Amino acid sequence: MFLENVKHSSHKRGWIEVVCGSMFSGKTEELIRRLKRAQFAKQKVEIYKPQIDTRYHEEKVVSHSGLEIMSTPVPASSNILLLANDVDVVGIDEAQFFDMELVNVCKQLADSGVRVIIAGLDMDFKGNPFGPMPDLLACAEYVTKVHAICMECGSLAHISHRKTADTNLVLLGETDSYEPLCRDCYNAANKLS
Repeated sequence: MFLENVKHSSHKRGWIEVVCGSMFSGKTEELIRRLKRAQFAKQKVEIYKPQIDTRYHEEKVVSHSGLEIMSTPVPASSNILLLANDVDVVGIDEAQFFDMELVNVCKQLADSGVRVIIAGLDMDFKGNPFGPMPDLLACAEYVTKVHAICMECGSLAHISHRKTADTNLVLLGETDSYEPLCRDCYNAANKLS
C-alpha cells in the first residue's frame, strides 16, 4: 500500500490552460509570462505557433507590446506531438489558426503529464466561435478570459472588429485591420456596414 502511494504521488500530472479574448487583450503577454515563469523554475518548455503567423517574427512569439519568446512554427497541430519530447510545459500561441486536431493533441499531452498553455482568439471577427478554441475551452482545467478596451467607448471589449472589407476568415493584421470593441459598439458598427 505504501509503495502504491509513493508511485501515485510522484506521477507527473498534466493539464490544459486556455487564455482567450479579443485582439489587443493581452493573451500573448499572459502566455509569455506563464512560459517564462516555468523556464525560471527550470522546467523544460517548448513553444509552438502556426507557421502562417509571421506578423512580427518568423520564429518568435511576439506580443503587441513587444514581449517575445522563441518558438517553433509548425504547419499542423500533429507536428507538436512529434516535436514535444521530454517536456514539462508546452505553450501554443494563436491556437485559433490550427486545425481541429489540436484538441486531441492537447489532450494527449496533458494525459502524458504535460502542462499545456494555449492562447488564442475565442471568436472570429463576426463574433462566432473560432476554430478549435471552443473545444479547447470545454476540455481545459483552467480558463482565463482577458479583455481589451473598446476603442469607441472605453468599456471592456471582447470582439475583434475588422475595419476592412476583406471577408476571408483568416486575415493576419494589426490596428490597421482590427480594433477591439464592446458588444454595443460592435453591434452599432455592424449596422453601419
